[in-house]
Amino acid sequence: MKYVAFLRAINVGGNAIIKMADLKQMFESAGLDLNNVQTYIQSGNVIFESEADASSLEKQLEGRLENAARYPIRLFVRTMQEVQAIGEKSPFRAQEGEMVYVTFLSKKPGKKDQQALLSFKSEADDFAFQRREVYSLRRDREASIFSNNFLEKILKTSTTTRNLSTIKKIVEKYQ
Repeated sequence: MKYVAFLRAINVGGNAIIKMADLKQMFESAGLDLNNVQTYIQSGNVIFESEADASSLEKQLEGRLENAARYPIRLFVRTMQEVQAIGEKSPFRAQEGEMVYVTFLSKKPGKKDQQALLSFKSEADDFAFQRREVYSLRRDREASIFSNNFLEKILKTSTTTRNLSTIKKIVEKYQ
């Protein structure tokens, strides 16, 4: 089965810098029988194949990556089929000057936490939940409250965010 691992907080703002060649090596040497390991852009997207299930891969890879990097690395594993659906089923279509983001969640938030985030909808930002992802439409960058840290605080779970166009390019290139 083909998977995509989305790593949190690497190569962002000069922190947790990992060269993609090193990241690829970390995955290949994880001892988990991963095949065809490839990386896509510097933000920590790793495409690979494995017969294991996504949740066990997530746990095992986090442990192995932490040992290799010497600091915790949170990651979110989705099947390529899930990533394709995420790209195709966005509830938002960006108009000129707008951006759509997908935030991967470590767990689906409860109704109370979902409502807490939805209460922040505004002319600048809109949010929608699907499965274990939150879609964010940023209409006005200057007035927006959207950030990965903001979502983690409101939803009380670990997250990582990608631009929807990045998701679509991964599917196009690696499907």
